[in-house]
Amino acid sequence: MNALLAALVLWLASNFDLPASYQHPRIEFAPAARISALRYGGLTEGQPNGPASAPSDAGRREVVAVYDDATRTIYLPDGWTGTIPAELSVLVHELVHHLQNAGKQKFECPREREKLAYEAQERWLKLFGRDLLGEFEIDPFTRLVITSCAY
Repeated sequence: MNALLAALVLWLASNFDLPASYQHPRIEFAPAARISALRYGGLTEGQPNGPASAPSDAGRREVVAVYDDATRTIYLPDGWTGTIPAELSVLVHELVHHLQNAGKQKFECPREREKLAYEAQERWLKLFGRDLLGEFEIDPFTRLVITSCAY
C-alpha cells in the first residue's frame, strides 16, 4: 500500500496544487454503515468532513469512503481492492483531503475542499476512459452543488 500511496501522492502533487507529503495516512477498511456514520455523524463537530459539512438528510449522497482529519485516516469500504480505476479513484479523492490537511489548506467552507478532490478523481478516471458520471452517477451539476458553499 505504501508504494501505491507514494505513486498517487506524486501524481497528485504533479498535477494539482497540493504538497507532496509522504507521511501517508492510515488506511482502514470498514462497513458502509460505519463510513456513513463517520461522514454524517461520527466525527467531531466542525471538522471539514464531519457533521458541520453534512447536507440535510434529504441531500445526503451515498458515502463511499471518508477521510478523518484528526486521525489522518482514510476509511475505505470493506471489499475494496484497488484493482479497478473506480476503486482507485476513491483513494485518489480521499488522498486529496489528506494532502489538503497535511498542507494546512484553508477553505471558505467545508464543501469547498471537495472541488479539488472531485477534480482529481475525474482526471484519474479519464486516464482510463471513464468519468464520475459513469462510475458514480455524479454529473457536473451535482458536482457543482455538492462543492458549493452556497448550498
